[in-house]
Amino acid sequence: MSPKIFKKHKEELLKQIKVWLKSKETYTIRFGIGMLMEHFLDDDFDPAYPKMVSRIRSEEYYINMMIAWYFATALAKQYDAVIPYIEEKKLADWTHNKAIQKSVESYRITDEQKAYLKTLKVKITKK
Repeated sequence: MSPKIFKKHKEELLKQIKVWLKSKETYTIRFGIGMLMEHFLDDDFDPAYPKMVSRIRSEEYYINMMIAWYFATALAKQYDAVIPYIEEKKLADWTHNKAIQKSVESYRITDEQKAYLKTLKVKITKK
């Protein structure tokens, strides 16, 4: 769900996204990340946006999956700005590996980028 009006009011949308990302509600956070992914990875991209998403920590599968999806899409659209988040392991381990998996499955990532991303997977130890 992404109302067309959002495209005409990006400044107000961004303010609301910041509120949504701080919510305690799973689907509110997920929606905020989705709106950031949909509206702010192209011409309106700012390096502060992946930073906001990378700081989110959750035990919720649907939030972590959306974070991974965000970073996979961000790698496809803003590779140079976003690859440091993977190289420096700024995401939770599961989310980090899921972002790499989703990127490797993408047609928008080059074969060279896919090969490099595979080398950045982290080993997850069970608790």
